[in-house]
Amino acid sequence: MTSKAQVTWVGPGLRLVGEAEGPAIVVDHARPDEEREDTGPHPVQLLLIGLCGCTGMDVISILKKKRQPFTGVQVRATAERAEEHPKVYTEIHLEFVVTGDGVDPKALERSIELSQTKYCPASAMLGEVVDITTSYRIEEA
Repeated sequence: MTSKAQVTWVGPGLRLVGEAEGPAIVVDHARPDEEREDTGPHPVQLLLIGLCGCTGMDVISILKKKRQPFTGVQVRATAERAEEHPKVYTEIHLEFVVTGDGVDPKALERSIELSQTKYCPASAMLGEVVDITTSYRIEEA
């Protein structure tokens, strides 16, 4: 399987438009000396968004198969970066917040485990170089 992506510089500054065989996304980074605001996530932030999206889709799919009565899923990433260049992520924590009445905690735990160990390619790749931890919270609807 081959995937393709591209970015095109559209300025000002470091603003790019990224495309990957689908809708486009603005990628941006305003430097401290620039008097403008970011118009999109920084490229390294896209790694976290991709990780959250990848594992979130897995968990949603697995919870549906387990017929869990959830009404909402949010995956929140908190990450630490190295102080020195290339300023890679050194730790990533994923918190899964699932909303619904009667969601079985064991079903959710297993869904997260399966995503992290079997299904999510973003977790598999990033997990090779950074420690990824998880937690969850179930909120009644």
